[in-house]
Amino acid sequence: MIYKPEGCIFRTAENQRYISSAEGLSEAMEKGVILEARVAVCDSSHNLIVDLPCAEGIIMRNDGAIGIEDGSTRDIALISRVNKIVCFKVINISRTRNGGISAKLSRKSAQEECMENYIDTLKSGDIIDAKVTHLEQFGCFADIGCGIPSLIPIDTISVSRISHPSDRFQNGDMIHAVVKANENGRIFLTHKELLGTWEENAELFESGETVSGIVRSVEEYGIFVELTPNLAGLAEPRDDIKVGQHVSVYIKALIPEKMKVKLIIVDICEECEQPRTLKYYRESGKIDRWCYSTKESGRNMETVFE
Repeated sequence: MIYKPEGCIFRTAENQRYISSAEGLSEAMEKGVILEARVAVCDSSHNLIVDLPCAEGIIMRNDGAIGIEDGSTRDIALISRVNKIVCFKVINISRTRNGGISAKLSRKSAQEECMENYIDTLKSGDIIDAKVTHLEQFGCFADIGCGIPSLIPIDTISVSRISHPSDRFQNGDMIHAVVKANENGRIFLTHKELLGTWEENAELFESGETVSGIVRSVEEYGIFVELTPNLAGLAEPRDDIKVGQHVSVYIKALIPEKMKVKLIIVDICEECEQPRTLKYYRESGKIDRWCYSTKESGRNMETVFE
């Protein structure tokens, strides 16, 4: 069984077959298959009413997520599921008074299985799939399997500094991340190690080119312009430049021994651009050590996964 973030299997033929008939739900219950469907309502008791084509589906409050029953997970985790896809296991199927089908479901059971068979087995350095669920000033929360959340702190999203995770991600984005640590089933993530070293990013550019960039910081001594999420250069100060602006820049020099890129801002682009697609240099497997620095620089910017 491969455990994925919620929403990844909803449209698959297998999932649709299971949720579309009483026979399918019964088979899924017997086999213990994890299914997905959309939450239509969170009622006043915080039970989740799930939209099933063939039945009245309900996830009782205490079955809504790991930690709801003991209070370690707040009820907002249930309320926020409305109109979103959730995973679940079928616990019971019965007939209603009007002859319809009622299905008792458990998201908590699906999460417990995911924890035991997947989350608890993750080790430092493992590269995993994740789905961005919401963004805060301090970082990005991501679903790493069956709705189980983990945090990517803002300073580990990329080498190029950003003011808010929305500068890099949008809710619903499917991304890759690296397990920084697994402490008693609590997963700590990092992301920048998958976006390439200084040298790998610098190879995408040449001195003399004019390219696009995003202003990330305006200082008295110069303006930092991001060329890629893991590479920024410094341009001379200008009074008309603001953080977040898209600019065209002339690459004056790439200096590996100093890990520097010298830029000249050519023009300001007024039109707002869509977030760029991230280029991942690794998407699977395991990392033991990642060094961003060049050999010539003498600097040691690295992450060691233990």
